[in-house]
Amino acid sequence: MSRLIYPVDAQDHSQGPADAPVTLVEYGDYECPYCGQAYPIIQEVQRALGDQLRFVFRNFPITELHPHAVMAAQFAEAAAREGKFWQAHDMLYENQQALRLPDLLAYGRTLGLAPAALDEAFAGAHDARIQRDFQGGIRSGVNGTPTLFIEGTRYDGERDAASLIEALRARARGA
Repeated sequence: MSRLIYPVDAQDHSQGPADAPVTLVEYGDYECPYCGQAYPIIQEVQRALGDQLRFVFRNFPITELHPHAVMAAQFAEAAAREGKFWQAHDMLYENQQALRLPDLLAYGRTLGLAPAALDEAFAGAHDARIQRDFQGGIRSGVNGTPTLFIEGTRYDGERDAASLIEALRARARGA
C-alpha cells in the first residue's frame, strides 16, 4: 500500500480545517480528462463532508500526454501567490479544453492577477514547487492522475462520490 512521502504541511494548497478528522490529497493534472471527471466528484465530497474534511491538491503534470499541463500548473501557482489558488484551480478544471497561453492570460485578467506575476510564472518562477509536488508523487507511488490519498494512504477504491465519502467517513471513524 503506497503512502505519502511528504506529509501535508502549511505549504500545501488546502481547503477545510487543518484539524479536520480526515484529509484527502489529490495529485492532479489540469489537462487530464480523468482529473476533469474527478473535479465535480471531489466538490460533491467536500460539500457532503464539510468541516470534517481537509482537501489538498498537489501538482502532477504529465507532460508526455498533456502539453499544457505545466503552464496550467504555473498559472495556478502564480494565482496562489496572490491568494487565488482555488479560484484558478476551479477555472482551469472548468475550462480544461482551453489551456493555451492566450487562455491562461485571459483567466489571469479575469482573476485580476498581475501580468508580471504570470510572466514570471511562465518563465519558471514556481517550477521548483511544481517539481517538489511531482517528485513527492513519484516517490509516493503516483503513476497517473488523479491519484488520491486518504490520511496518507493511497486510495484505489471506486471513484464515485458515494464510495469516496464512505471511505473518508470510515477513516475519520478510525475504521
